[in-house]
Amino acid sequence: MEDADEHIERPGEMAADSWSIPSGELDKEAARKDTDKHSQLFLINSTEEPVQEPIQETSQGTAEEPTAKHTENDQKLHLLRGGPITLAEALDEDFNMLIRLKYPSQRFDFYLWAHLHRDEFAAVVSQHLGLRKDETCRATEDVKEWIHGSFNLCIPVYVSNWKNHQEKRVLIRIPLPYKVGESTHRGNAEEKLRTEAVTFLWLQENNSDIPIPFLWGFGFPGGRSYFQRLLAFVTRQTIPHHYIAETRHKLLDHGYLIMEYVEKSEGIMLLESWDVGRSDSLLRANFFRGLSRIILSLGQVPMSRIRSWTMDESGRLSLKNRPLLCHLQQAENEGIPTGIPRDLVYTTANSFYSDLLAVHDSRIRNQPNSIRDEDDGYAQMANLLVMRGLLQHFTARDSRSGPFVFTLTDLHGSNIFVDQNWNIKRIIDLEWACALPIEMISAPYWLSGVNVDQLTGDELIKYEEVRQQYMGIFEQEERTFAPVYGTGGTWYFDALQTLQGCFNLFRTHMQPLFDPGFERDAFTKAVAPYWAVDASRVVEDKLRDKEVYEEQVRELFRNPPHSEHSAQADAA
Repeated sequence: MEDADEHIERPGEMAADSWSIPSGELDKEAARKDTDKHSQLFLINSTEEPVQEPIQETSQGTAEEPTAKHTENDQKLHLLRGGPITLAEALDEDFNMLIRLKYPSQRFDFYLWAHLHRDEFAAVVSQHLGLRKDETCRATEDVKEWIHGSFNLCIPVYVSNWKNHQEKRVLIRIPLPYKVGESTHRGNAEEKLRTEAVTFLWLQENNSDIPIPFLWGFGFPGGRSYFQRLLAFVTRQTIPHHYIAETRHKLLDHGYLIMEYVEKSEGIMLLESWDVGRSDSLLRANFFRGLSRIILSLGQVPMSRIRSWTMDESGRLSLKNRPLLCHLQQAENEGIPTGIPRDLVYTTANSFYSDLLAVHDSRIRNQPNSIRDEDDGYAQMANLLVMRGLLQHFTARDSRSGPFVFTLTDLHGSNIFVDQNWNIKRIIDLEWACALPIEMISAPYWLSGVNVDQLTGDELIKYEEVRQQYMGIFEQEERTFAPVYGTGGTWYFDALQTLQGCFNLFRTHMQPLFDPGFERDAFTKAVAPYWAVDASRVVEDKLRDKEVYEEQVRELFRNPPHSEHSAQADAA
């Protein structure tokens, strides 16, 4: 739910000169020269500007590093999306900028690793496709074609002389370890891969009406890979899918998915035409009808637990993984413990909601800049305590124990491909899919074009108009499917899944339902102490943490983060 505007970063214009990397291990001197000359190359494959200040030309025409010294207040750094950002803006952010300001350099290192292993990508893809000797594949070295999304790197792999298929390329997709919490919670990348891969398998077997890309195969860290073969039919009694396991000897440190590449002739990303076309009610109607059918199709098989699909070591599918919502791994990526182990599944909705609220408590305790000042700290605590008390108001008692419905929680405009009439042709991202309480199914907030916690005033009015059209079409498709609307429930569930936006959602959409003229100071003073017995000590500790955090952010602006390869080359 968070960072919805960061779901995909399309390739942008790059330097005209080519990127060359020495074969084998990078020679330090060669790495230094190439890194100095092309430090922007991998960082600028979307629309943002480079993190590093560009090399300037002297009057003699030779390149040299800028010599001017800048203060931390003059310095500007860049995030993966947008920018530039000043020190003052970074310090004002509710996100942990110590993590986010390092993403561009981490992406550089990951892109460099991927560039050096292109031949291994091609070899693994060739094995999955079962190519003959006269059929060859090549992972493109042109990073302008690479796609950096919020959580994955996608690299096109071209196939020459592919006789059995008209396609000319496929996509290999690798989770970004620095975005899914791999360094703080080892195994998160594999967990994400397993849940998504099995979601592909489940939909292939049970929801063939949902248009997803063809999955050629997938592999997990360590060498275990699954290949699409007819032979898999023979083993269906023990392994209920069309993929068989084999051991690979390349790309052992990372897992991947290999899937069909959606060509422009088959559909275009909805996001590319959304701003222009969303005012057209006919286009919206076509899209809403297709989206409703997908959601309803998924809901035809009731689930008895709140959980995600996964695969055990023998290749069997099981619903024994925690419900892997996006914000859980985002929290873990920023060092915030969720308290939800991977093998935890829920039999009741209330226990699930309680644990989601506990993640917000954990954010207050563990994010270094979780509170802005003393008043803000107590206000957040008061809001969370009241949200616990309001749980019964916003949830349905008769559906507390299920049945639950399987849903794709990442149905964002960048993950949906449509034709010119906005009929849905492909759903490309199946990550973060899980079985959830039916009352959590709601109209996608991104239909508004703004973040969920920004839906106020005119933006809320425009969103409500679009939402009404969506719900009308949804109910036409299945009148017996009754979502929870009208009580503020949709805002409650959005708040549960929005770590940094929870506070605004509560104050804007929930509190006015009960006390439109509330006095903030009186409310906070009366309620906050009951958040926890150590509430006042937590606030004191967080204010000290914030001082340390702000100094660390200032240090990042004084000494911007570099990739590991750049640092090694400089040390040489």
